[in-house]
Amino acid sequence: MAKKFQNYINGKWVDAASSKTFENRNPANWDEVVGVFPLSGKEEVHQAVKAARTAFESWRLVPAPKRGDILKKVGDILTARKEEIARLMTREMGKVLLETRGDVQEGIDTAYYAASEGRRLFGHTVPSELPNKFNMAIRVPIGVAAIITPWNFPMAIPTWKMFPALVCGNTMVFKPASDTPATATLLVEVFQEAGIPAGVVNLVHGGGNEVGMALVEHPDVDLISFTGSTAVGKKISEIAARTLKRVSLELGGKNAQIVMDDANLDLALEGVLWGAFGTTGQRCTATSRLIVHEKVYDKFLSMVVAKAGTLRLGDGLQEKVDVGPCVNERQRATVEEYVKIGVQEGATIAAGGHKATGDGLAKGWFHEPTVLAGVTSTMRVAREEIFGPVLSVMKVKSLAEAITVANDTVYGLSSSIYTQDINNAYAAIRDIKAGITYINAPTIGAEAHMPFGGVKETGNGHREGGWTVYDFYSEWKTVYVDYSGQLQRAQIDNADN
Repeated sequence: MAKKFQNYINGKWVDAASSKTFENRNPANWDEVVGVFPLSGKEEVHQAVKAARTAFESWRLVPAPKRGDILKKVGDILTARKEEIARLMTREMGKVLLETRGDVQEGIDTAYYAASEGRRLFGHTVPSELPNKFNMAIRVPIGVAAIITPWNFPMAIPTWKMFPALVCGNTMVFKPASDTPATATLLVEVFQEAGIPAGVVNLVHGGGNEVGMALVEHPDVDLISFTGSTAVGKKISEIAARTLKRVSLELGGKNAQIVMDDANLDLALEGVLWGAFGTTGQRCTATSRLIVHEKVYDKFLSMVVAKAGTLRLGDGLQEKVDVGPCVNERQRATVEEYVKIGVQEGATIAAGGHKATGDGLAKGWFHEPTVLAGVTSTMRVAREEIFGPVLSVMKVKSLAEAITVANDTVYGLSSSIYTQDINNAYAAIRDIKAGITYINAPTIGAEAHMPFGGVKETGNGHREGGWTVYDFYSEWKTVYVDYSGQLQRAQIDNADN
């Protein structure tokens, strides 16, 4: 019998009031039920928000270094349970163990970084224009945060959001993706083991419309952090604007790797294979477009096609597997549809192109790593986010054209260029419209202590990771201390005084 899981509200594990549930299944073997989870709704959301609101009044008064100490314990526990969490993550969302171990490690790194930031929530002191007066700006907590996360990084992305929010003194309700509720539950178990007070972290499982939107609409939620599709992000932004909630959106991408004629092609090959087919292409930073200089186009395309055909598909728990399944049947069907669209628009299938049902694959949602050649900027496969193992290859004549093609998208998350020319590299850094640019490295590989996010329809200007995220989760408060003993009037003409 599959294990039954619960919500975590106000320090207690509880079922949904309706007693309704949903199954979480292994995408590499759909016969395997990983667990059964509560199908929650507005009632559970209200209970969780109420608990978070009550807990906020005491949590905000805990010194930030002490809040950081709890996150240090969380990091220690994640380290001890790393392999257990990684294996569970592979079972519920499919990516290979090498990647799920890295996913957990990113959570560990974020925990230790956030713990240290508890002693570094710097403010500013600024000279006053008046005598015997002291000016400063300090950070203060905001309130209750709604944390809404996707399935492709079920440990790293929640920790990017939750750890900074907690260090800054906020409480939260965590709504994980329905495809990866088990990893989310383990994370909350770790919080509980580390001694997080009741009500500070609450977990509510369920669908996006029933739980996610209920959080967005709730009057006692003060800020929202969401990672997911651009379409849903726009809807969240519209609803949240009605009550002026603070919102951070990390949305879609259509990331390009540029390969110039002077590039180290062997290095560029390793980069594009990892960027395009790592996590089965199911990353917002995945390399979806490959832009190659015409002088090396034919040679490099042949290299990519030959190597893509050697990638091994299978259950991610098997150490020699390179590419796992799509997360569910719907996602694989989306990939299949985009391959058909590409062919209809004039692209050529150079490698892959079909769902994979061979030995050991029939019970999962596998799709061959696919390379589409002869793609142009007007094709949908060059413009729309596929979120699967499909690489669109495009030919250009110059660096200027390559950058123009790379920028010809509504998204602007990650980008990459392979070149031996430092002038090309710096021109790309300056001119590519993206939040992230890699030089001689793939479009994936974010580090926990660096800002993460994009421009255009990839987000709304906020960043996750690094030091910048703490601005989102804290409010600036300006303080004036006048010890002159008399009324002093600022913002008037004091020139003659």
